[in-house]
Amino acid sequence: MQVSLLQCQSSRSVPDNLAFIESQLKLLTKKDSAQLVVLPECCLLFGGQESQQLQYATREQDSSLKQDLSQLAIEYQVVLVAGSIPILAEDGRVYNRCYVFAADGRVLGQYDKLHLFDVEVSDGTKQYRESDAFCPGDRIVVVDTPMGKLGLAICYDIRFADLFRALREAGAEMIALPAAFTKVTGEAHWQVLLQARAIESQCFVFGAAQWGLHNGGSRETWGQSMVVSPWGEVVAQKREGTGWLQADIDLQSVQDIRARMPVMTHNRFVSPQLK
Repeated sequence: MQVSLLQCQSSRSVPDNLAFIESQLKLLTKKDSAQLVVLPECCLLFGGQESQQLQYATREQDSSLKQDLSQLAIEYQVVLVAGSIPILAEDGRVYNRCYVFAADGRVLGQYDKLHLFDVEVSDGTKQYRESDAFCPGDRIVVVDTPMGKLGLAICYDIRFADLFRALREAGAEMIALPAAFTKVTGEAHWQVLLQARAIESQCFVFGAAQWGLHNGGSRETWGQSMVVSPWGEVVAQKREGTGWLQADIDLQSVQDIRARMPVMTHNRFVSPQLK
């Protein structure tokens, strides 16, 4: 199967971001009908204060952002892991939600980011407080796609190995990770975390990232979108710039590796449980 990751430099302009994604889909080369496309975190709205997500957050049934992404899946006939968009939560905050759309626009699954990025980073922003605007999800998600079983995680989730073990135990063969890692944390940890999670879960991991300076330099993200094999090999990567990263993968290799090294059956610790 072919997987295509789009590296973006998204801004606070939803129309501009949507136009960029569509312009890239027009250029997408497809080798077969089973095409998996992964967009980065906050693909339609990024930068500035997290509270700005509230301006575009609506109930799921009213979300024009969701509808726009669904239409792209239909028009370009791809299974679309649609990065993440803001969806209004019951308490007035926002879910950072990733939808997976079939090529006919149906929702195959959805995931709300579990772990919120409340940290201090030695960059221009200094402090990130996602919990000021976002509400954490309450479940793990593995989606049945025409290609195979796809686990979902978003950005900061990569630091929590228990989530990836839970995804593996729920049947995941591959895991999509839309992300917007800061330049500082990305340079230090992005690649090693992707490789570690792939090795531990024995899944393919698809890290689709934001890259570069956003909104006049108020935010800077690391980029380096990557496809990592269940053996930890970097199958493909795009270190800088915007555009496509494509790779051909064989899910049979997942079963082969798991058969040769059955770490799940050897593991003597209890299965992780979501709090």
